[in-house]
Amino acid sequence: MSLMIQPISDDSVSVIKRQGPFIIIGLGNPGRRYEHNRHNVGFMLLNRLSIKLGEGFSQVQSKALVAKPTYRGERVILAKPQTYMNDSGKSVSSLVRFYKVPLSNLLISYDDVDLPLGTIRLRPSGGSAGHKGMQSIIECLGSDELPRLRIGTSRPPGKKEAADYVLNNFPPEGVELLDETLNRAVNAVLMFIQEGLDKAMNQFNG
Repeated sequence: MSLMIQPISDDSVSVIKRQGPFIIIGLGNPGRRYEHNRHNVGFMLLNRLSIKLGEGFSQVQSKALVAKPTYRGERVILAKPQTYMNDSGKSVSSLVRFYKVPLSNLLISYDDVDLPLGTIRLRPSGGSAGHKGMQSIIECLGSDELPRLRIGTSRPPGKKEAADYVLNNFPPEGVELLDETLNRAVNAVLMFIQEGLDKAMNQFNG
């Protein structure tokens, strides 16, 4: 008996849907003193995401300010660790374990002095490149296979130390470019949630 094999059209190919929950981490230091520092662009991004998704940071969990919106039907946990930058891993690892989230559903956003202001870069893994917050997370989770979104702040001028430079605010002439960059980063995070890291990298790493 012969079998009739129907050709598969593009319309009939099923797309594997990403499943939540997703945890989006923004790194920074708590308190008004640090609010507008270069080191706090992770917090800045999370604030924009919470506005975009219509859910404020009304809870404290695992030493982090947390918002729990949904996006396209998927649960999202936005978290800003309040442990100060160098101990971020304690908060992040606690959240990952509580929600039983695979590391592929975790995205960590933070500042990077090696990228020019106006640049964002998504990567699936890698070392900390000296970033103390990212190093703490790698150590606490026991893996560097962690999706991350780096936001460029540019290198300090002259011989100024990077550690001091990132604790300064953005200059007035850089605020408009920062605003555009954060809006782009919001869209990158939403694409990561909906379509995955590869799609987001292809779209936003140019």
